[in-house]
Amino acid sequence: MMSSNNKPTHYLLQSVNTGQQFSDTGWTLDAPGEKVDTLIRAVYEEVQLDVKDASLGVFRFADWLPVTRFLKGSSAPATYKSKGLAEYLGLENLYITFSGYWPEKGVTMRTCSFKETEAYTVGGRITEDTQGTLVVASAGNTARAFARVCSDNNIPLLLCVPEDNLDALWFDEPINDNVKLICTRSGSDYFDAIHLSNKISCMPGFFPEGGARNIARRDGMGTTVLSAVHFIGKIPDYYFQAVGSGTGAVAAWEAIDRLIVDGRFGRNQMKLMVSQNAPFLAIYDAWKANSRQMLPLDDDVARHQVEEITAKVLSNRKPAYPIIGGLFDCLKNTDGDVLKATNAEADEAARLFEELEGNDIHPAAAVATATLIKEAKEGRIPKDAIVMLNITGGGEKLFKKENKYHYLQPNHVFDISTSMDEIKKVMKALFPAINPVGCK
Repeated sequence: MMSSNNKPTHYLLQSVNTGQQFSDTGWTLDAPGEKVDTLIRAVYEEVQLDVKDASLGVFRFADWLPVTRFLKGSSAPATYKSKGLAEYLGLENLYITFSGYWPEKGVTMRTCSFKETEAYTVGGRITEDTQGTLVVASAGNTARAFARVCSDNNIPLLLCVPEDNLDALWFDEPINDNVKLICTRSGSDYFDAIHLSNKISCMPGFFPEGGARNIARRDGMGTTVLSAVHFIGKIPDYYFQAVGSGTGAVAAWEAIDRLIVDGRFGRNQMKLMVSQNAPFLAIYDAWKANSRQMLPLDDDVARHQVEEITAKVLSNRKPAYPIIGGLFDCLKNTDGDVLKATNAEADEAARLFEELEGNDIHPAAAVATATLIKEAKEGRIPKDAIVMLNITGGGEKLFKKENKYHYLQPNHVFDISTSMDEIKKVMKALFPAINPVGCK
């Protein structure tokens, strides 16, 4: 299901580490010939952003999206100036960028998450001639978004999700057979799902989505900032978002860099204020130790911490933090900080948001809101500062009230420690046309 407007965006790729530029060969995730672990960025032909008609959904920002085609069914994030929460916090210029389901605000993401922005742009980067099955690991929201988008647009997809997170895989319409779901056994976490997906991605017939390394994922998520700046007319002073991998914050930083070059919205760097859900504080602990490298974390301890937190999607043990161009660098570059919130603080923030703003929000968005509340109440944000709160998911209660829904069931559940032979056997059964050889 593609739109009639399928004009590819023109861009080059660039290594953040060396600055070398090169062409995208179709699914380039790394800088060729470089030994240092670095992200690559898209350098777009259009230096100034031309925001297109809202009917195009997220593709209204296509000038700065690395896409070869427009997929149908997307919705762009919506930004508005807060009244209720702003008055409660004493902030004169609080802007909320909402991704989710809120028709009143003009945003109708059927999976109620900003992960749709990346699913549509990753799908839009795939050409119609691309062979193989896309492999995506997820703690929940990403899987829901990719399943919906790939099902609707007939893109072959294999999802890897922890079994304990299956409650996140709800849908208002059945998912087509081109989408398969496998899980890591109960007691596992997002890291285990990533590990399984990496093993499968090296098999013939599969290719990895790439996570933070995929420019389409990051630039899709960056549309939240493009939405905010287009609405406000200026680059914000502060940016609040909860993070698991940190990819969304990196995307925000990259979007601001492009907007500074654009020149029409100011030249200030936006201060990134990212947050985690205690007690799972992998990024928080590394940042407070001023360490580029992640600190050691025992597997069993990490899994126990993940069980405790409400915002399961924030539980990435291998985030895009140490890599050149990753979260550590963007926090340093923007004089940012990493904050934390407990389940209780996030629950209270979600209650306040629904009461003061009028819609429900997801746990991760509640973590971000909780840290904004603390920073504002403790006087660490100037009253007249332009603040962007990135609500990364919400409106689920409203959506489910208006729509019937059901859950996607896994095609197979793997033990946490599974042999490669067992993985090959299951993949052969799920994908009879694929010959899973050549992978150790």
